[in-house]
Amino acid sequence: MASSMRILNQYWRVFATGFCFSVFGLGGLALSFIVIPLIHLTTSDIKQREYKVQGAIQYSFNTFCNLMKLCGAIDYQIIGADILQQDKNCLIVANHPSLIDYVLIASQLKRCDCLVKSAIWVNPFMKHIVKAAGYIPNEAPDDLLAMCEERFDDGNVLLIFPEGTRTTPGVKSKLQRGAAQIAVRTERDLRVVHITVTPSFLTKEKKWYQVPKTKPFFKVEVKDKVEIEPFIKQTTSPTIAARRLQQHLAETIFPENS
Repeated sequence: MASSMRILNQYWRVFATGFCFSVFGLGGLALSFIVIPLIHLTTSDIKQREYKVQGAIQYSFNTFCNLMKLCGAIDYQIIGADILQQDKNCLIVANHPSLIDYVLIASQLKRCDCLVKSAIWVNPFMKHIVKAAGYIPNEAPDDLLAMCEERFDDGNVLLIFPEGTRTTPGVKSKLQRGAAQIAVRTERDLRVVHITVTPSFLTKEKKWYQVPKTKPFFKVEVKDKVEIEPFIKQTTSPTIAARRLQQHLAETIFPENS
């Protein structure tokens, strides 16, 4: 009997996950072709438009996360969300074990800029949204640092996943240089967020319908800030400072690899 219930529960979570992602896709279309055009019609100032779009994204993501929890597809806990909501003028860096990490973090932030990979800019569900939100493409344009500096000066936070892609379970993670370089060259601190998923779910290797036997639990923990000043003072070379910061971030974000 217990075994049958577990199997039924697993099948239900396949259905629930598919339903939630269908709603997510429809929500993306609604944002792109209804909400964002209305914001553009009613708000002339570019920055205010971007902030309103980011607020709409936060509301949509929070609704999506609650829907996944209500349907029983996942369970999650965000520890320190109030701390995250008070952060300004800094980077937020996190590990990336699943497809919805960005959604979970951004669901707590009414104003959040993000470095977005090139594939999103051609995604029919997302390209209008990331453009309207003022997100920054991660293709390293010449004015990338200037764009980041401008957002920080406005009091915004910039969300980056330093791995650049989702973590592969069982494989030691390696960070890209982008986050450390931006932090050193703009002289901004970094807030560390650590995400665990038990059992693993929505990884790069598996399809959305390959749900585990038990309900996945997402634990999002807001950790301490990493102050940038000591790394800059250690050396006159920004490159060396960024390299040392990157090593420190690797140890902080992935303590199990240290």
